[in-house]
Amino acid sequence: MRIAIDARELDGHRTGVGRYLWQLLLAWNEMPAAASHEFITCSPVAHDLSQALPNLHLTPRHLPRFRGTFWEQLSLPLLARDANVLFAPAYTGPMIGRTPTVLTIHDVSFAAHPEWFAWREGLRRRLLTRASARGAARIITVSGFSKREIVRRLRIYPDKVEVIYSGVHQVISPDVTHRADPGVRASHPLVLYVGSIFNRRHVPELIQGFTLLARRNPGARLVIVGDNRTMPRVDISAAIAASGMASRIQVREFISDAELAALYDAAAAFAFLSDYEGFGFTPLEALAVGVPPVVLDTEVAREIYGPSAIYVAQPTPELIAGGLEAALSSHSDRQRVLDAAPGLLARYSWRECAHRTLQVLLASAS
Repeated sequence: MRIAIDARELDGHRTGVGRYLWQLLLAWNEMPAAASHEFITCSPVAHDLSQALPNLHLTPRHLPRFRGTFWEQLSLPLLARDANVLFAPAYTGPMIGRTPTVLTIHDVSFAAHPEWFAWREGLRRRLLTRASARGAARIITVSGFSKREIVRRLRIYPDKVEVIYSGVHQVISPDVTHRADPGVRASHPLVLYVGSIFNRRHVPELIQGFTLLARRNPGARLVIVGDNRTMPRVDISAAIAASGMASRIQVREFISDAELAALYDAAAAFAFLSDYEGFGFTPLEALAVGVPPVVLDTEVAREIYGPSAIYVAQPTPELIAGGLEAALSSHSDRQRVLDAAPGLLARYSWRECAHRTLQVLLASAS
């Protein structure tokens, strides 16, 4: 079987969809069932993944003529023309071509909340995703919540949509040899946020809530890791300056895996105050290394994190500060969250995700 993959998200910094696709490839690399298939990685730029994925039969193809939507609609069908199926892991796929497409739609925030997007970008996403979904052979999504949203907002038949939970990436690697000292964690607790900064994730409110916490806890620190994609644009630097806590709040746009592992290791609490997600990787990554996450109380958060989170009813500074305080200082709350973690995390396996995704691809092939 020849499986073409839209591999653009592997180019440059791998965040979100890029991490999702890379973890699938790593899992397929370890699966005997994947060894008999050819994986054609399609991209505008040349890349060689053979050293990282030695067990996969990889055929890299690139066509640099276009970028973005034009590349997807005009170049990708040419690169995938002799494949049995095309895997498009990033919401949209080509409208032309005879190769059946399996599409992963992680969420439909652009349809549920168009006010979060510039009008041109929001319109492009809504039109292309709806058309791609209707033309796809199958759709994969990452939660029951997202399936309901896809069915309702894109008007797709439920039977066409398969829910396959993502896995949990083990952030702390064997290379991390020095663990954070528990005494330092207690006296200078680190609150960590990891993820692209969108309006829906309430990073300014997190800064305000942390400010209230920090006035009561003079050793507390906040580190925010993610690029600013807010629309309309929010000046995060100005929000930090206004807090009066600039010496205790740090923002990093992108960091290496080793730096990220060190931050997770040092963290005492994790904050992810999102109104709307399809899944939400990073709170689970924190939970996997023993860091309790503080999240907004939403339908999808309850589905994904279950009892293994501290929930905040509304993204107000006072409630956020209370949630962070519970994560840092309440032994009973921390223990409740962490005791439930092993059972919850067992639901999220990249191997199982890759196995089921491969099954959908094979079932959809021509």
